[in-house]
Order: sequence, then structure tokens, then C-alpha cells
Amino acid sequence: MTFNIVMLPGDGVGSEVAAAARVVLEAADARFALDLVFDEHRFGGAAIDLTGEPFPASTQQACAGADAIFLGAVGGPKWDKGGPRPEAGLLAMRKSLGLFANLRPVKVSPGMEDLSPLRKDRASGVDMVFVRELTGGLYFGDRTEGDERAKDECVYTREEVVRVARVAFDLARKRRGRVTSVDKANVLATSRLWRKTVTALHAAEFADVELEHALVDAMSMKLISSPASFDVILTENLFGDILSDEASVIAGSIGLAPSASLGGGRAAIYEPIHGSAPDIAGQDAANPVGAIRSAAMLLRHSAGAEDAANSVEAAVEALLAAGGGTADIGGKESCSGFARNVAKHLQGG
Repeated sequence: MTFNIVMLPGDGVGSEVAAAARVVLEAADARFALDLVFDEHRFGGAAIDLTGEPFPASTQQACAGADAIFLGAVGGPKWDKGGPRPEAGLLAMRKSLGLFANLRPVKVSPGMEDLSPLRKDRASGVDMVFVRELTGGLYFGDRTEGDERAKDECVYTREEVVRVARVAFDLARKRRGRVTSVDKANVLATSRLWRKTVTALHAAEFADVELEHALVDAMSMKLISSPASFDVILTENLFGDILSDEASVIAGSIGLAPSASLGGGRAAIYEPIHGSAPDIAGQDAANPVGAIRSAAMLLRHSAGAEDAANSVEAAVEALLAAGGGTADIGGKESCSGFARNVAKHLQGG
């Protein structure tokens, strides 16, 4: 049976890193006989230019029938002058597919500590995963626009918290068995619901996992002062967006960071967390590591190909350790060249 991957290159360097991820996925397919099939569609600004909509009906239909979705990047100043925004397509796609949990790993590979803006002793051993709730909170609440007064409503239900917390606890069981739940329970009613719900779920189903709670402001400091102390970090939409971006630079470049957006249905979205970087688009200079690591997450979480995922990640680690990265991390490789090297490594070359 074939495994259908919908490719959404998107905008800017999105097409370049998506192509790099596809090269690696095809190499993994050749080695592990995964029967991958690729289907490319327009999305984001590229779709606006063609159809007037960031998430056109043809792309929606393809995504609904996919086994997994790979996204390059969306957005750019070209679409900031009014009209539909590319990012609106991403929110619509997450909602249509019922994707409620965003996974963002942050890892400092051995030998790569000097790339981090932190001291080497603080960067050493960092290996954490953020589990961010993706469909609730301020981003999806009622809002009122205005020049004198504006409003954004933050709403969470118990069930929304339970389903994303369960993802975090399950993930922790496969890692080092620790969850840090981040909220603002000393101020926000939604955070008090969040903390109460996470605590109850832990007691009822996950007592074997260590749970701690942290206020978001304190957490923002701890991520810099002691990042290696964290395993799985669970938090709501806005806090997760900000904290995971903060943590991504610990590894030395936002171009290294992958992500996955999961839900209760069949399809999931995999994408690097960086933007479309229009200033370097077309130069074959983008860092493809985040995209390639996202492809590894696709193999693991959607295709169930753990051996293939591990092999991709090992190939990336080996090349980075040998200094084979792109210019943003001190290397000399092009985007496409690094992808070809990963593919060659997978093939035993």
C-alpha cells in the first residue's frame, strides 16, 4: 500500500527546503521500501497569486485525503499590503484537519555546543520537546478590532486541555519521563483550568510520569539559565508559540528546528519552524536541516517507519558533526548540496 505525502512548498525558501526534504524522503524510501508517493500543491502566498485564496479548494481536497502533509514555509512582505494573508491558510488547514498538538523538538547535538548563544556548559545536553496546544486560546477566540479599543478572547475547555496533555504525557513515557506544564495560573482563569486539568489527568492516568508546573514568566528565564533540565514542555497556544521560538535559538540557528502538528485524524503537518526568508530565496542558501528533521518526524509519527526516521536523523547528526552545514551555522554547503549528502549517507555512500 502506498503512503501519500502532499507537498506544500509554499513561499520564499519554502520551495527549496521542501525539495531538500523530498530528496531525503526519496532516499529513505529507496532504502527502506516505504512506497512513498508525492503530490504537490500550491499553498499560502503562492496559492493567493494563482487563486486568490491561501488554502484553495483543490489543496484542501488533497490534504484531506493525504497520509501526511509536508509544508515548506509561508508568507512574505509581498502579501502584507492588504487582502488575504498566507498565514490564514495555515490556521484554516490546522482547523480543517483537527490538528491540536504541535511538537517542536529542541536539541543541541554533541559537538555543536559552540553554535549556541549560551555558554557551552548551559547548551550541553539540551534535548527537549515542546507540546503546544494548537487550536484554542487567543488565536482562535472572538476578537474586536479598533483604533481606540480592541479585544482578543482567550477560551479553553477541559477536553481541549486533556487531549493535548495526553500527547505530552505519552511522549514523556517514550523519553525521560518528565513533563513541565507551563501556565499563568496566578493571573488567568484559563490557566487555572489548565493546571487543574493537567494535574487531574496526571493523577488518573500518568502517575508514572514526573509532573511539574511552571509560570510562563519564570519559564522564559529557566529556558536560558538551565535548558538541559527540561524533557517535555506542555503549554497553551500563545505561550507555546513564544517559548518554542525562544528555545529554538539555543541550538544555534532557527534553521535547525523541525515541527509536527498532530491530531486525532489520519493526516498531520510537518514543517520547519523558520519563515520564508525572502531575502535569501532563490540563492540555494537556506538551511534545510529543520525541514529534513521534520521529514524524519513524518516518517516516525505518520509512516510508522522508526528505523528510517532514526537513519535520517543519524545522517544529519553525522554531517553536522563533520562541519557539513550551511553558512548560518558556519558551514559551506548549499541547501540542495546538504540534502544530497544526507541522501548519499542513507544509501551508504
